[in-house]
Amino acid sequence: MIRIKTPYEIEQMRHTCLLAAQTLRMIEPYIQVGVTTQRLNDICHQFILDHGAIPSPLNYRGFPKSICTSVNQQVCHGIPSSRVLREGDIINVDITTNLNGFHGDTSRTFAVGVVNVRAAKCIEVARNCLEVGIRAVRPGGHVGDIGAAIANYAQSQRCSVVREYCGHGIGRDFHEDPAIMHFGEVGQGALLRPGMIFTIEPMINLGKAAIRHLPDKWTVVTQDHSLSAQFEHTVLITPDGYEVLTDIDQVDRNASHESAA
Repeated sequence: MIRIKTPYEIEQMRHTCLLAAQTLRMIEPYIQVGVTTQRLNDICHQFILDHGAIPSPLNYRGFPKSICTSVNQQVCHGIPSSRVLREGDIINVDITTNLNGFHGDTSRTFAVGVVNVRAAKCIEVARNCLEVGIRAVRPGGHVGDIGAAIANYAQSQRCSVVREYCGHGIGRDFHEDPAIMHFGEVGQGALLRPGMIFTIEPMINLGKAAIRHLPDKWTVVTQDHSLSAQFEHTVLITPDGYEVLTDIDQVDRNASHESAA
């Protein structure tokens, strides 16, 4: 069942999504050559606790850490560990916060030091896929509009879209309906209605779309060892468009306009 959020729930979602975005912005300076992914986890964990929330991934269905850190050919759900980041790596950091019983979800792929042309392209295409997916959101549209926009752009860049994982409704539960596939057909799928909140989080491979799981049963990697990148936002459908709840730059701009007024 797709849940249409009440005004109270929407306001609570704004708070938790802002914290998720603040956590992702806070961790960026720490993403450097020589840092371990466990260190990134620990910093984010404490930051979230210090702001009155808890990390949603911790112990969720048995996941052992507070954030996901997926490096290079890792597609998603990478488990923070003693792995040391090296020059030229790319890493997706996926943050979900539970603040006052509401979940906010966002992720971004970062370059570690100077990356090569292929890594830079992977990051750019994934970022653009998220942006074109968001631009396809409108009340009265359909879930398939989002997936079609993402897949068409990725294909135009000779990249592939992971099909086994998708965006999802979010709110009082970490994962809710509807599933937001990152491929599809325009005009197909669930109707987009004001008050719906969901994530868009395309996982884009530089090579083929095929994936596999590592023995830890969480970490997903590309079968052909090609690079993978992902960006994610939590999006609210409004009566006349959309609001990106985890876009901290937009939140800052809105706050500045309100102060000026």
